[in-house]
Amino acid sequence: MKYLVRLDDACPYMDKKKWNQVEVILNRYGIKPMVGIIPNNEDPVTMVAPLDVEFWIKAQEWGKKGWTIALHGYNHCYATECGGINPIHKRSEFAGLPYEEQKEKIERGYQILLQNGLNPTYFFAPSHTYDANTVKALKDVTSIRLLSDTMARWPYKFDDNFVIVPCQMGRFRNIPLNGYWTFCFHPNTMNDDAIFEFEKFIASNKEKFISFDDIPLDKVGDKKTIDKLLNFIYLSLRKIKK
Repeated sequence: MKYLVRLDDACPYMDKKKWNQVEVILNRYGIKPMVGIIPNNEDPVTMVAPLDVEFWIKAQEWGKKGWTIALHGYNHCYATECGGINPIHKRSEFAGLPYEEQKEKIERGYQILLQNGLNPTYFFAPSHTYDANTVKALKDVTSIRLLSDTMARWPYKFDDNFVIVPCQMGRFRNIPLNGYWTFCFHPNTMNDDAIFEFEKFIASNKEKFISFDDIPLDKVGDKKTIDKLLNFIYLSLRKIKK
């Protein structure tokens, strides 16, 4: 049973105070998270502070500390009502768009990160939604071959060229099952109570946390039958709830 931390919506318009609070906690316990960076954020919901001209310097520092850098879409603006491969939501920046349009977005976003001294090794889409064209575009115009998303207990091979590392939870909780469990947080929206609980859980479970570099990706196989069932149940329950 291993725990991982993913931080979403890093960009030049993020809430620096909240992100710094989260970073201090992670540093205190030696945890290296994945951080998803929006290359060209145009989404007013995630543009929560004035432009930080030193953001890219901060992002480079994350990379130097061993944080895993992820390409988190391009502009974080929803263009369709399609759920795609992972239909957790019926909205997407990518799913349902023509291949060429997705390719242009991904190439532009990828190049922005490279030009700012970053080497993204993972991709995840806003609202977890993407489709086969998204994956094809990633293959054609980037070196990224790792995706963070979907419900499963173990990483698995996908589309011959990719490995998916599941991202299952939006908050910390004790997991009774073995597996690699990614907890996804949005520091921009975390209040003081949420940050307090964030550290409290880490302090009580610090021996279970690993970095994404610690996952033995060379041993990853096809998606297990039990994980396919888990994903089906999860998506079915979400559909019923809605």
